[in-house]
Amino acid sequence: MASSAGDPLLPAEPPHRRRFLPPSIRLKTSVWSELGGAVGDLGTYIPIVLALSLASHLDLGTTLIFTALYNFASGVLFGIPMPVQPMKSIAAVALSSAHLTVPQIMGAGIAVAAILLFLGATGLMTCLYRVLPLPVVRGVQLSQGLSFAFTAVKYIRYDQDFSRSSSASTSAERPLLGLDGLLLALAALLFILLTTGAGDDDDSAINAADGRAATRRRSCGRVPAALIVFAVGLVLCFVRDPSIFRGLRFGPAPLGLVKITWDDFKIGFWQAAVPQLPLSVLNSVIAVCKLSSDLFPEQAELSPARVSVSVGLMNLVGCWFGAMPCCHGAGGLAGQYRFGGRSGASVVFLAMGKLALGLVFGNSFVTILGEFPIGILGVMLLFSGVELAMASRDMGSKEESFVMLVCAGVSLTGSSAALGFIAGVVLHLLLRLREVDCGELVGRLRARRYPWLL
Repeated sequence: MASSAGDPLLPAEPPHRRRFLPPSIRLKTSVWSELGGAVGDLGTYIPIVLALSLASHLDLGTTLIFTALYNFASGVLFGIPMPVQPMKSIAAVALSSAHLTVPQIMGAGIAVAAILLFLGATGLMTCLYRVLPLPVVRGVQLSQGLSFAFTAVKYIRYDQDFSRSSSASTSAERPLLGLDGLLLALAALLFILLTTGAGDDDDSAINAADGRAATRRRSCGRVPAALIVFAVGLVLCFVRDPSIFRGLRFGPAPLGLVKITWDDFKIGFWQAAVPQLPLSVLNSVIAVCKLSSDLFPEQAELSPARVSVSVGLMNLVGCWFGAMPCCHGAGGLAGQYRFGGRSGASVVFLAMGKLALGLVFGNSFVTILGEFPIGILGVMLLFSGVELAMASRDMGSKEESFVMLVCAGVSLTGSSAALGFIAGVVLHLLLRLREVDCGELVGRLRARRYPWLL
């Protein structure tokens, strides 16, 4: 995207606004571009929150309000479109046969938050970030991106039943026609592809093209594709079922503390927090910091300690009031960047939208989301997943690519980022071991322990 400073067609930001706004949320592109990026991660956010609201009776209004506050704080503190996403492993366990209650879900979120806060405050997260091999991180990113892409294709091809799970595909294929048909999803896919291309329409790519091509690409790049597609989806909600007007209730959901017993903490910790913790450490902190360095090389590198503390503080506050446990995520960051987000303003805009919906409609907003065309969400999720997976294209040798692909393969096959992480680290160490001169090592050890033998 072209910056407002370098593009005469974009309106200049008034001097009084520049003085008023913190540097972290000042526009780096156009308002429309940042608004497009604001909805770029909703392909993952909406299905999980909708499924938990329908199946586990999560209060959607409370979640909207607290995630709005998280989004606002993240945009101001980090200065990039830092996403706020539901903790996916906790959601998966809650929607599985275990079917956790709301207090157990909140107990799991508080447990993960406390551990991440400890790792960030003590500096242990920073140490892990520095010693972790890059191919292992890229493997985790690749597996998460491909997982999003696979889920997106299921959303596009098959009908979904979110009352059972956020990824509960039925055996029925999506009809070709209709207000949530296959043709609608393909039209959205074609529109985003024609307007945003492969996601490389930045200044360098545009300037490398010839005059007319550069003008075309610059014009297309200003179109907030994701925002338009999402707005069409919202309109179709009311077209598909006009009766949802009668189900709306105005006013925010009443806030109250969730009563969490010791048994709720134990069940939530062992069943949901334990599988969530590796994913939070790897994807919500380490992968986010690595990806931000790739996407925003002109900015200072994110501190893993700050990101870890951020996730901890968010949930140590919100979970006590019944807000869905949340974290930052590399997939959400890739999605918001892919659709135009370049500064903290993108997630601040998203925060304003969530806060308005949470205060005006409260928990009744679930009746609107229940009619949202899932095929459109699948299209948005597909582009987010591909953008995240493409971060792994910087492997400089066959050995690095080998470690990355094994890590990603194990993660996808075992459905566990922790298994892929362990496999990648072990493989990296074994490959490093091949470079050790065993004869020289034995000689050094012998010289230290038995110098009289030399």
